[in-house]
Amino acid sequence: MDKLSRVLIVDDDTGLCELLGKYLSREGFDFEMVHRGDDGVVRALSGECALVVLDVMLPGMSGLEVLSEIRRQSKIPVLMLTARGDDIDRIVGLEMGADDYLPKPFNPREFTARIRAILRRARPDGGGGDVRTRLDRIAVGDIELDARSRIVRRAGEFVPLTLVEYGLLQLLVRSAGEVVTREDLVRSVLGRKITPFDRSIDTHVSNLRKKLGHYLDGVERIKTVRGVGYIYAEPEGSPKE
Repeated sequence: MDKLSRVLIVDDDTGLCELLGKYLSREGFDFEMVHRGDDGVVRALSGECALVVLDVMLPGMSGLEVLSEIRRQSKIPVLMLTARGDDIDRIVGLEMGADDYLPKPFNPREFTARIRAILRRARPDGGGGDVRTRLDRIAVGDIELDARSRIVRRAGEFVPLTLVEYGLLQLLVRSAGEVVTREDLVRSVLGRKITPFDRSIDTHVSNLRKKLGHYLDGVERIKTVRGVGYIYAEPEGSPKE
């Protein structure tokens, strides 16, 4: 197996690691396990893995500290494992750059489905088929996206985004001036169905606002349409390609 299908599991629960390894092997993934946070950082930054499954509750160096160290140097996708009902860890993890979270205990099919969805987003074409059929460049207002490199610039300045944030921005600017529903954002960007109490997409939108600036020419850049979704402001005369 190459690194495109290699999953790193960082969890001190050896029994759970072995169980997760069985799920992954059954679905055709290669994997490795480490049980300490510092070892997880080293392996995550090695360039030999495609995705990190990271438990929040680790002895010594916590999962959130591990995530912080990873995000200083890498955009490798991270799926956080959290305790069910622990909303604070989920929100903080997402704000720090986690791609998604999964509360314990979880269904093995959902676990592997989340991983496949994250890895699809990490593909060069964003999981959307032949990259030649997609727009290479999108420009709206002061924002420019390069679909080939996934580089985003605001007024010419590079803006570091996670894979989720990039996918979210791409979908919003492609539909600039139009409402994109939360259901569509969750399905297209996170690769799953929305659930009644899932606020992860809202946290990602909040992160995006902080990085891009809340206003564009005096207009709210990403406006919340209560009960529906979000709309990206389209300045008059702004080109989309």
